[in-house]
Amino acid sequence: MRTPKTIAAFAAAALVLTSVAACSNTPSTNPSGGQPGGAGAAITVRGCTPQHSLLPTNTNEVCGGNVLDASEAKLVHYSSDDASPSLDIAESIETTDAVNWTVKLKPGYKFQDGTEVKAKNFVDAWNWGAYGPNGQISGYFFEMIEGFADLQCGKDCATEAPTAETMTGLKVVDDHTFTIKTTTPTSNLKVRLGYTAFAPQPDAFFADKSEGKKEFAKKPIAAGPYTITEVNDTEIVLKKFADYSGKLTGSVDTVTFRIYNDLGAAYNDVVANNLDMTDTIPSGYLVGDLWKQDAEGRNAIKDTGVFQALSYAPGDVDPGLADVRMRQALSMAVDREQVTKTVFNSARIPATGWVSPVVDGYKAGACTNCVFDPTKAKQLYDEAGGYPGTLSLWVNGDGGHDEWATAVCNQIKNNLGLACTVQTTPDFATLRDKINKRELTGMYRAGWQMDYPSIENFLTPIYATNASSNDTNYSSAEFDSLLKQAAAETDSQASNKLYQQAEDVLNKDMPTMPLWYQQSQYIWSTNIKSVKMTPFSTFDFGSVEMA
Repeated sequence: MRTPKTIAAFAAAALVLTSVAACSNTPSTNPSGGQPGGAGAAITVRGCTPQHSLLPTNTNEVCGGNVLDASEAKLVHYSSDDASPSLDIAESIETTDAVNWTVKLKPGYKFQDGTEVKAKNFVDAWNWGAYGPNGQISGYFFEMIEGFADLQCGKDCATEAPTAETMTGLKVVDDHTFTIKTTTPTSNLKVRLGYTAFAPQPDAFFADKSEGKKEFAKKPIAAGPYTITEVNDTEIVLKKFADYSGKLTGSVDTVTFRIYNDLGAAYNDVVANNLDMTDTIPSGYLVGDLWKQDAEGRNAIKDTGVFQALSYAPGDVDPGLADVRMRQALSMAVDREQVTKTVFNSARIPATGWVSPVVDGYKAGACTNCVFDPTKAKQLYDEAGGYPGTLSLWVNGDGGHDEWATAVCNQIKNNLGLACTVQTTPDFATLRDKINKRELTGMYRAGWQMDYPSIENFLTPIYATNASSNDTNYSSAEFDSLLKQAAAETDSQASNKLYQQAEDVLNKDMPTMPLWYQQSQYIWSTNIKSVKMTPFSTFDFGSVEMA
C-alpha cells in the first residue's frame, strides 16, 4: 500500500474495478477462511517502525498501515481474496453522474469508545485531514472533493493560510447521511473509500488539542475489529474489540506486532516458533526454496499489488541524472531476469512497466527501456556524458535489500563502467525522511503497495505534477492531461487506454526504473494452522486458524 505522501495539487480518478483475477494463495495448505482462535488466543507478527503517528490521514506506509488495517473500519472493505470492494460502515454509496454522491451509514455502528459512528465523524475527519496547516501526508486523498484547494496553504502556511477550513463538497444531511461532490467525474470514488485515509474519527479525536493530535495517536480510537492498546519502540499491541459492529471480526484476541530491524531474525524466530508470522522472506532463503523446507507445511505465496522500482534523484538534486539518456542507460544496464532468478529464485517477476499485473488495465511491455541491452545502454551512457563520481543506490537496512541492490550495482558497474555503491540507512523511516527532504543523490528504493485496486493508483500518486509520492519531482503536461482525460472517462476500457497512454509517457521520460512485481512469500509458526494474506500484502487476522 503505501509510501509517504504529501499534499498534492493534482486531482484525478479512475474506473471502478470489479475483480483482480490474478490474485491467489498458493500453495495451498492455506484454506479460504479460518476458525476462531478461541478465548485468550494471541499471535505475534513481524512489524517495523512506523514513520509517522498512527492516524489514518498521516499513515500511508507499510509499517504503520499494517497496524491501522487491523484497527480501522471504513465505508468500504476490500476482500482479502481479490481486493474487490464491498460495503462496511456504509449502507449505500450512490451516484447518477460520478460527481454528486450520497452516502448512507448503517445505524448503530460503534467506535471503540462506545460512541456511534455518524456522518459528521466522516465529514469532520476528512476536512481535518485535508486542511493544509494540519500537515497530514495523506491529505491529498481528498483532493477530488470540491473545495479541497481552498484548504491548502500557499508556499508557507504561516504567511499564506488557507481561505477555508471545510470543503464545500462535503455536507452532513442527517446523523447517518452525508453527500460528496467532486470537482470532476470520479468514477472510482467508491473503490477509493476503502483506503485508510477515509476512516472516520470519533468526537474524542477533535477534543484532543495537542499538536497534530499526538496524544490521541498514542492510543487511537477507531471502529475496526482491533483496538490499539500499546505502542512503543519494540512492539505494537492490538486487542480484539468486543463490541465491534462489523462482519470482519478478528479470530484471535491479541495481535502483537514485534518490531524487527533484521528480516533474518524475524524469519528465524518464525522457523523456531518464537514468532507466529512474517510477511517477508530474506532473499537468501528463497534460493533453492529453502524457506519452504524450513517451514514445511506452513508457508504460502500470494500475488499482490506490490511494485518495486528505483527512483532517480531529481535533476536539481543530482545533475548527473538530469539527462533522460542517463536514466534510460541505467535501466537498460540491469538484467532483471538474472537478478530475480539468482537473488529471488524467481520469486519476483521482472517488471515491464509501471503498473502491477493484478489490476485491470495492466499492459505488458510498457517499459521498452526495461529490456536488458548493455550495448545500447553504454551508447546512451556515453552520449549523456557519463556520471560524475560514484553512483549511490540507497536502501533501508531493515528491509533485506542488500543482496539485490548489490547485484544491481554490480551490473551497472560491469555494463557501463560506472562506479556504483550501495548505501544503507538504519531503517525504513530514516530512508523515507531523507527522500522527503531531497537529501539523497543517485537512486533509491521505491516500493509501492497499492492503496486501492486501480491502474490509476500506480500512476497519479507517484508521477502527477506535485503529487503525493512524487519523489523525483517529475512533471509532464502531457502525462497530467492524459490522467485528467482518463479520470473523466466513464467507460472502463476507454479509461484504461488513456491510462496506458500516460504510462507510455513515463517510458519516454523514465522518472523511475521499474524493477519487478512482487509475489509475497510468507510463513507461520506451528502455533498457527493457517492464515491468509490479502492482495495488499497484509495478513487477514480474521482468517487465522490456530493449531
